[in-house]
Amino acid sequence: MRIGLTGIFVDDQDRAERFYTEVLGFQVKTSAAYGPGERWLSVVSPEEPDGVQLVLHLTDDPARAFREASRELGRPVISLTTSDCAGDAERLKAKGVVFVKEPSRMAYGGMDAVFDDTCGNLINLHQD
Repeated sequence: MRIGLTGIFVDDQDRAERFYTEVLGFQVKTSAAYGPGERWLSVVSPEEPDGVQLVLHLTDDPARAFREASRELGRPVISLTTSDCAGDAERLKAKGVVFVKEPSRMAYGGMDAVFDDTCGNLINLHQD
């Protein structure tokens, strides 16, 4: 058994698609009609095109409440991994990404930073 996909909720799928592809560098895996006003929109890492897909679901009221509560706690909804947290943070800042937590060494030894995805979510950037 493996994890095939995970999802987050976004307010605007077009804006999310632009952010996750043009800013973060992911590529669209699937973009297909899914329901009224919604697409099945998933992105993958270009380094692992057959790897785990991140589905960018259109939010609804219950999902929005969960997302906002997580944000208030400062809890990211997903964690992206990198081999250079500080370098990637600087690269993303140059593209206008807002970090709410600068890269810092954690007590367990890893390095984490947290940024706003412009779609309502906090995203963790993690380096072992």
